[in-house]
Amino acid sequence: MTTTPTPSTKPARRPTSMGQWLVDGKEPLNANEVLKRADDGLSVKQRIIDTYAKAGYHNIPADDLTGRFRWYGLYTQRKQGIDGSRTSKLDADELSDEYFMMRVRIDGGQLTTEQLRVVATISSEFARDTADITDRQNIQLHWVDIADVPEIWERLEAVGLHTTEACGDVPRVILGSPVAGIAADEIVDPTPVIREISERYIGNPELSNLPRKYKTAFTGHPSLDVVHEINDISFVGVIHPEHGPGYDLWVGGGLSTVPRLAKRLGAWVAPDRAVEVWYGVTRIFRDYGYRKQRTKNRLKFLMDDWGPEKFRQILESDYLDAPLPDGPAPAKSTAPGDHVGIHDQKDGRKYIGVTPTVGRVSGTLLTQLAETVEAAGSGRIRLTPHQKVLVLDVAPDKVEELVAQLDDLGLSARPSPFRRSTIACTGIEYCKLAFVETKQLAADTVAELERRMAGVEVNPPVTLNINGCQNSCARVQVADIGLKGQLIGGEEFGFQVHLGGGLASTDRDEAGLGRTVRGLKVTAADLPDYVERVVRTWIAERVSEEETFSEWVARADEESLR
Repeated sequence: MTTTPTPSTKPARRPTSMGQWLVDGKEPLNANEVLKRADDGLSVKQRIIDTYAKAGYHNIPADDLTGRFRWYGLYTQRKQGIDGSRTSKLDADELSDEYFMMRVRIDGGQLTTEQLRVVATISSEFARDTADITDRQNIQLHWVDIADVPEIWERLEAVGLHTTEACGDVPRVILGSPVAGIAADEIVDPTPVIREISERYIGNPELSNLPRKYKTAFTGHPSLDVVHEINDISFVGVIHPEHGPGYDLWVGGGLSTVPRLAKRLGAWVAPDRAVEVWYGVTRIFRDYGYRKQRTKNRLKFLMDDWGPEKFRQILESDYLDAPLPDGPAPAKSTAPGDHVGIHDQKDGRKYIGVTPTVGRVSGTLLTQLAETVEAAGSGRIRLTPHQKVLVLDVAPDKVEELVAQLDDLGLSARPSPFRRSTIACTGIEYCKLAFVETKQLAADTVAELERRMAGVEVNPPVTLNINGCQNSCARVQVADIGLKGQLIGGEEFGFQVHLGGGLASTDRDEAGLGRTVRGLKVTAADLPDYVERVVRTWIAERVSEEETFSEWVARADEESLR
């Protein structure tokens, strides 16, 4: 006769392993972890130079091609002619072309015109004149042949650029305020910290095997211009009442299919401790991050379970030399974080923020930009986390002439509200994950809205973010109007709509995720109609000119949002 054990006699239930190195040990729990343990992703560079560039695409083993190549900013791009209905049905080999997307890493978004010329020439000679400015301050090239990669690297490295850890389970490009060191109203300049982290830790095997991608942002500008709420770790400039300028620390943000906004730890970080703190948080992610499931291994999931108090306690007790003082939260943003327009530098010169349409440029255009900027007496530009370009160091008497010349290149310092506030991801043109086309659709939608709504006051501008799939590279959940590409019925493709999201840098008191309207889907063909309709409804229904789009969305009934 068998009996059921009483609760007191049942064996203790072993907690489920999450693959945390300091809890569960380092035994790999999935294929990605097996791959990384077998050979560090950084090791693939020499094989590319010595073997694959000479032997050709078909001689690259899968572990390197779809795995370790990411550690040097290389992904196979989508094979042309495969429509969105097959995105989720084909495996990576069937979707992949024999060419690569290459991501040029630009920490802090800072470029000299010499560096810009090199990237432009690489685009023209090796990438069919393609180039996209991303919302991570990178430049992405397409149509790159493996045979050309070593020469591309040589040219980049000759001017201080590289692709190291531009992708992969590593510290990705470090976002930095695009006006760092030059803005008249800057709180603190993060440039030295960004530079030290990049020099010490990017390409360092100590941190080249993290559970997943790891995104960093630094700003010392009161416009809150680096989307700090959606990064794994962010340092935001504040003035401590006793200690002076420093940073407020945020941890655990990220979007994709499970969006989370970062949490304030309530800690103030002195500029001379910022590298130490970054290193400490990064090692917490390495040591305690969840490695078992790829869908749950970003730092935001650890933050969900620990909470900011426990996270700070472990950081200070186990990873820092001394505790951090409590500190103030950032003040509300003082200006739009995209820096479009003409602004004062601290040295009496001006900087000019211009808008390429949804980040789409070309090698030819980048060469023309470098020539135009140099002719105006400048040698520096910056890329922004909003797919914009800043030209620095412009003499006041040169501003209007340069603005006109940039406008002739399609780079407007005085764009329409829609051209200014629309961003888009790569989309089905090159991305294997996408269901829909994005870049040209976004450009066409902007042009149509400019025609239809000419003379209509859209203030503040309504952000329109267009993404080709569910992964939110274009940040759909934190846009006024966020569009997520998907199959919307039968063989028709279009977008799920998110409304009323936003970040603190976009005229909000605090960041918030958008709401979805039940059953609302929009086709590509109907997109201009929908955006025009919902923007006009907001203008008609808002209680005052100060009521923002997101504030209206929060109180509007669903019929008004359709």
